[in-house]
Parts: sequence; C-alpha cells; structure tokens
Amino acid sequence: VLLVRNRKEFRALGSKCPHYGAPLSKGVLRGERLRCPWHGACFNIRTGDIEEYPALDCISCFKVTVEDGKVFITAKKKVLTLPAVTEHRQCLGLHVTRAFCILLQDLESSLRVKDTSRRCLLNKNTMLLLGGGVAALVCAETLRQEGFTGRIIMATNEKHVPYDKSKLSKEMNLKAEDIYLRKPEFLEAQGIEFWTEKEAVSVDFQKQEVHFMDGSSQKYHQLLIATGSHSGFLKVPGADLQNIYTLQTPEESSKILELATGKNLVIVGASFIGTRLETADKSQASRLPAPARDTNGTSLQPGAAAELPAWVLAGPFQMLQNKRVKFHMKTELCELKGKDGKVTEAVLANGENLPADVVVVGIGSNPNSVFLKGTSIARDDKGAILVNLHMQTNIPNVFAAGDVVTFPVALLDGDSSSIRHQQVAEAHGHCAALNMLKRGKELHTVPYFWTTLLGKSIRYAGCGKGYTDTVVKGSLEQQKFLIFYIRDGHVTAAASLNCDPMVSLIAEVLYLGKQISKEEAE
Repeated sequence: VLLVRNRKEFRALGSKCPHYGAPLSKGVLRGERLRCPWHGACFNIRTGDIEEYPALDCISCFKVTVEDGKVFITAKKKVLTLPAVTEHRQCLGLHVTRAFCILLQDLESSLRVKDTSRRCLLNKNTMLLLGGGVAALVCAETLRQEGFTGRIIMATNEKHVPYDKSKLSKEMNLKAEDIYLRKPEFLEAQGIEFWTEKEAVSVDFQKQEVHFMDGSSQKYHQLLIATGSHSGFLKVPGADLQNIYTLQTPEESSKILELATGKNLVIVGASFIGTRLETADKSQASRLPAPARDTNGTSLQPGAAAELPAWVLAGPFQMLQNKRVKFHMKTELCELKGKDGKVTEAVLANGENLPADVVVVGIGSNPNSVFLKGTSIARDDKGAILVNLHMQTNIPNVFAAGDVVTFPVALLDGDSSSIRHQQVAEAHGHCAALNMLKRGKELHTVPYFWTTLLGKSIRYAGCGKGYTDTVVKGSLEQQKFLIFYIRDGHVTAAASLNCDPMVSLIAEVLYLGKQISKEEAE
C-alpha cells in the first residue's frame, strides 16, 4: 500500500503500477496526480482512476482514518487457508513528511478495473472500431466506462485479441496468450464483440458501411479507424526469398527466435526494433553476429516524437558490439542471395557480403490505410489520416486513432505529425471515444516512449522534432544521463538512461503547460 500525504490529507493506494508493476513510491506527485516512474502512467490519488496511459487499469484506494494522531489504513486481507475475507488495520505514525510505501502482505489486488455499463439490446446504435490494437481497445473500454450501452464491434485482421506488441522484440519465447492485454473472456463480459481475421477492404462513407475481405459488410452509426501501421518492405533483388521477416506478430517473433538461434542473423535497419531484437536473444544460443544498417547512420528514431543523437547511442551501441553484434552504418542493402529458395547472403552497397540465415526488416513503418484509397477521407502524402484534436476526420461520424493518423501536436505548436507510440495510441483511443459520445474532449497528452537495451532503461518524453540544441546532465561513460532537447530556447523533450524518475517529472511539467528554459535545464 502506498500512503500519500497531500497537504493535510492522507490517501492510501495500491503501491504498484498496473502496467509493469513499477513502484509508485518512486513516482512523481503533483497535486492529486501521481505519475509512474517507468512509463508515465498517471493516477488520481483521490479516486485511483487512471488519467494517463499506458496502463489500462486503475489502482485500488483504501480507507484512511486519523485517530489520536495516528493514521489507520483499512483494507481487505486475503487469508490463504480460509475463504472468508477479514478486515486488516495497519497503524502508521503521523510523522510522514512525503509520499512513501509500506507493504502490507496478501492484501487485495492493487489494481482495479474501472466500472462499466452493460450492453442493452434496446440500444440499436453501433460503434464499429477497425483495428485490434491499443487504440481500438481503449476506445471500446472507454465507451463502456462512459455509459454507452449500444453495440461495440472491434474488427481486425489479427488472429489474437489485443496484445503487448512492445514485448515482441524483448521476450521472444513467449506465447501470444502470455502477452494478451485483455483475455477474450474480459471483452465478452464487457459486451465488446471481437472479430478476428476480419480485414476491411473498403468503406462507403455515404451509406456508413464497411466491406470486408470475406465478402461481408457491417453498418455503423460511428466509425473508428485504428488499423495501425505495417513495417516497410524491402525493394531489392531477393526480397522474396524465405526466412525474411518483419516483426509484427507473436508468430513472427517466435519463428525468428527459432530460426536465428545459433545462426547468422542480419537486421536491416538500426531502429529501436532492431536493437531490441539484438538483445532479445542474449539468453539463447544465437551466435548473433547481427549486422544492421542505417542509411543515414545518425540516430535511432522511435516514431516522430523521439530522436536520440548518435553520440548518445554510442554507449548502447558499444554494449551491443561487446555482445558480438556488428554494425554496418552509412551503407545500405542492395541484394539478397539465396539457395534452394532460402536466404543465405546479404550484399551491401559498399561491397561487403554478409552471411545470412535469417533476415529481419526494420526500416520504418507505413499507415494501414490503402483500403481508403479513392475515398474522400483526407490523408497526407504518406497515407496517414488527418484528424483534429477531437480525433475527428473530415467525414461526419468517422474518427481515427493510433499509428494510422497524423494529428496536431501541442509541443510542435499545433503542427501535425505521426507519433507511433503505444501510449499515444491509447490516448487517441480514449479521446476518440469521448468525442464519439459528443463530449467535446480535446487531446491532451505528452508522448512517452520507453525501451531497454541489455538491462539499461531508456525513457523519452515530449516531442523533440526540430530541436536545435541539447543540454546533457550526467555521464555517457557511466551510462547514466539525462538529455534536454531545446527548441526556441525551451525544453520540448527529454531522454534518460538509468535516471528514473526524471523523464516522468519532466513529462508532468510539460503536461501542465509549464515551460522549462534552456537556462533552467542547465
């Protein structure tokens, strides 16, 4: 249990973030808002309700009373030998001066699923959500949480219910069921229909009807397009050989691990996906002389919001090189050669030939919006759907969210950009749901990205696009530092390595609309 004193009031909450179990006692508290130190999820300390993603669930609140200068917390205690539930009161001294955590063993779960409305068959309205990722999932859950009782359909070309895609490159030996964000039974209980292997091929916006690959169609009253993005495709000779993969599904993750163990793995692209993949096999028997290439050789960019200069990544790069990973920068793949239909060799533009039993492609992503071609929906030159701060498109009753959109970013002075992060997609889904219910809600979020490389935690918050200067605190050599990204004299983003909870603190400052000058950062 986490006991928090905010001014003269005490609050008792679940002590762990429902996302990955981060200790909230090490988080950032501002007013009634508590932010997770690891990935930036936020909770209201009065209600325990989630206010910012990536966590999906709320945290529990416990009864607090003050008697004779002592603080008492009342909570249900699980008794392992008896089915009964008893009351447990823990006495705490009143000399608390800041938030701290006291663990009470075997208490009720610290996470809490938000209350929802039930499906009512008399409500004939249909919300059709295209996509099986976190944007559509959060939209569906928010609709129920906010009282919508009509029909909710999630339709996706995936084989699975929504899962944690960030783990595909980190824990490649997991089964799909191990990384489900919600079980099928949960969705059923919420009255959310989930259609798998159901790919949309066209939309008739006048008739408000979606057509699917299997020949079926579905009418809607309101539509959310959250079809995500797909990995870029190789356009070189030999790209059609076997054992060439992207990393987008649990099946692909498992297959790559199976084929690459003890073999030569070539990763095309020096993105975060590529470097995470290089570390994912560290517990396996893979030889991992895993050459990667990057045509610019300057940075790793997880979406438009985050950009880490090459000198920052020198430390992580060196760690990977120490694990026998070879980097081939400032060159590009020009051909893949094979034998008996399987890839055996990668040929680089600089003339080098690399042995390749398996090739993984991580060269950026493109929005899944081809099925909208020829319609009147507004898209940018890359195919991303244009939305406003309400996640509305230019078509009435049609919203879009997640990787498939480009949206106005407050930290870019309202300029539109595509930011393909999990937390951003969840915020989009929440905002879209509220506006499908006519709540007039504008998107308000600070992009938050995270990853790990060989046990080292990298956090990034804000939007550093177009930054002109940086301020660095800490030591690159000691692999512990904090970077401020400066544009127009103010901080627009921050990145850290092993400096929790500093990025969460800066994210909260940016969320509150406050400015940090370069001088203050220094």
